[in-house]
Amino acid sequence: MIELALPWVLLALPLPLIMYFLPATASNEAAPLKMPVLVSSSTPKTLLGNQKKTPISLLALLWVLLVISASQPQWLGEPVNIPTEGRELMVAVDLSGSMQVEDMSLNGTTVNRLEMLKVLLGDFIDRRVGDRIGLILFGDDAYMQTPMTFDRKTVKQMLDETVLGLVGKQTAIGDAIALSVKRFAEKAESNRVLLLLTDGQNTAGKILPEQALELAVAKNVTIYSVGIGADVMIQRSLFGKRRVNPSSELDEETLTKLAVDTGGKYFRARSSEDMEEIYQLLDQLEPVEQEQQQMRPLTALFYYPLAIAAILVFSYILWLNISIYRPVGKSKNTQVIGDNNG
Repeated sequence: MIELALPWVLLALPLPLIMYFLPATASNEAAPLKMPVLVSSSTPKTLLGNQKKTPISLLALLWVLLVISASQPQWLGEPVNIPTEGRELMVAVDLSGSMQVEDMSLNGTTVNRLEMLKVLLGDFIDRRVGDRIGLILFGDDAYMQTPMTFDRKTVKQMLDETVLGLVGKQTAIGDAIALSVKRFAEKAESNRVLLLLTDGQNTAGKILPEQALELAVAKNVTIYSVGIGADVMIQRSLFGKRRVNPSSELDEETLTKLAVDTGGKYFRARSSEDMEEIYQLLDQLEPVEQEQQQMRPLTALFYYPLAIAAILVFSYILWLNISIYRPVGKSKNTQVIGDNNG
């Protein structure tokens, strides 16, 4: 909707009309200000004949446009929710080689762990309205893929574009935690939550999980760790079928300690159904702020009537100059002076 920042300025609209009806005062004094003549005086008759008074309607329209512009019209946009507290949620995703194991079922189709994670984690990110979210990918090392942002769409897009082997085939859990703590430390005080998703144990990196845990405790970072992978998987070979445990390298003890010592919780995701339940439980443990403040963006519109007034003035001046300098036709009584020798 359109509103005026200075509506009282509209009281100036009838001023020219009031001035017009005021009684005139006679004065014999010379004009205190003399305007210079901008055009040549060599053809006074032509100029006087072409001079025209500015139409009252044009003057009235210009006055209305200028008064409206001075009242500062502005467009009041739709309400936009803004968070009332600085909740920060960092998501660390394991991209090691073991994430390609196809032991997850999603919508009746067997997929690898990363593909299942993209779908369900993407839905979880969509629900975190008002949270500032960041994305870390870790393999041989940990990398910040998306810094802390309210733009959940971008975070989800960057998650969808991840591929296995992008950051190596090993698992640097300690580096991922340390990088998260560092990014949290750069921000003001807030609810700091790290969601750590992995299917293995720490096999790479410069910082051990125990060292990273000390940093997280010192900076009040809460870790929710999720161990991904099924307990049983059927493998087919030349000798028939056999049952194997694809999650035999999952270090549940370390993941549990990381969560408990920071006030968080460890979850075990053996299927896509387990993962969905974990995300729903996280929504309860770290609820989204419901009482949000609202703001309505303002867009200034004063330059529209001001631009229209300027275009009208310049157009009128251009038309006036064209009419003043229009060539005068030759007179019928023009005398031609011949050659003196003729």
